[in-house]
Amino acid sequence: MAEKNISLLIFHDLPENVIPKLIAEYQIDAIFLQKEWTKDEVRVNEAVKQNLVNITFNEIYDQFLFHPADIPYSDFNKIPEVFTEFRKKCEKESKIRPCVAIVAKPTDNLIETSNIIPSLEDLGLESFKLDKNSAFPFRGGETAALKRIENYFFETENLSVYKKTRNGLIGESYSSKLSAWLANGSVSARTIYWKIQNYEREVCKNEDTYWLVFELIWRDYFKYVSLKHGEKIFKLDGILGNQYEWKSNEKALRQWINGNTREPFVNANMIELQRTGFMSNRGRQNVASYWAKEWEQDWRVAAAYFESMLIDYDVHSNYGNWMYNAGVGNDPRDRKFNIKRQAEMYDANGKYQKLWLNPDLF
Repeated sequence: MAEKNISLLIFHDLPENVIPKLIAEYQIDAIFLQKEWTKDEVRVNEAVKQNLVNITFNEIYDQFLFHPADIPYSDFNKIPEVFTEFRKKCEKESKIRPCVAIVAKPTDNLIETSNIIPSLEDLGLESFKLDKNSAFPFRGGETAALKRIENYFFETENLSVYKKTRNGLIGESYSSKLSAWLANGSVSARTIYWKIQNYEREVCKNEDTYWLVFELIWRDYFKYVSLKHGEKIFKLDGILGNQYEWKSNEKALRQWINGNTREPFVNANMIELQRTGFMSNRGRQNVASYWAKEWEQDWRVAAAYFESMLIDYDVHSNYGNWMYNAGVGNDPRDRKFNIKRQAEMYDANGKYQKLWLNPDLF
């Protein structure tokens, strides 16, 4: 933003309190923002709009890889319930839009501001130290996101082995780790896509490089699922209306959260989440299956816990994945993980479990 002479104004208050003051002070007549459709996000937008007049709101679908206007489904209700069908049709018939080029503004565009981002202590919260074993030892913001892309793609060429390593459990290199920056809007899916295209031209093009695009399409798909089904993604019966005998046990929740189940692999993953706010994709699938399929507990309770803990929380991916693992979403096979077998496959020497269950050894 500094390079483009665009000011960054920082406030710690509700948007419905801050934005009307900015509109009055700077004579603003138009606001540009992401189009949102899930209930909490819509509620915030409505609160902002409530007392504003003569303001044009330009709400734009810009958090997708495939823009809604470009997908081969003119009606969101026609989005297929199976990911593979969606992916193949979009890959065949849709194009990825280029990134937007923003020219530098005149220097007189700058608004004088201190640009001081408050610390946790400034906000009345407790500070913390980064866990030495964290798989996500990164900072927030676009600069850090682009630095991570540069490192993971071009400096280390880890992208060339992404599919082979993405089910890893330890360290910062086993996957791209771009989900947190995607979730908070620091980097876009399109930016990542076009960086991949550059990498494939300059370094290597293989199944691994494609697989990161594949995962970006999964992310898109869960957004389209929530566009299609609306509030159903938060309902116990999910988008399928499947009715199970769900349980709700506070003791079970405490055991699961604190890593006190009978499965060490589940325990290790839950402790990692508790201490770092992050967990691998492989771990998330396993702890979700254990909670919903083994213990048959209300999946929404666990999804809400993930929402409160994950540094890469995204409403669509979180609830889409939880429905999927609970058997009320988009898994046509309604799979149940064999936790012990998963641990043998992905943590054969037990190093990951020891790392979180016996951290003093490391």
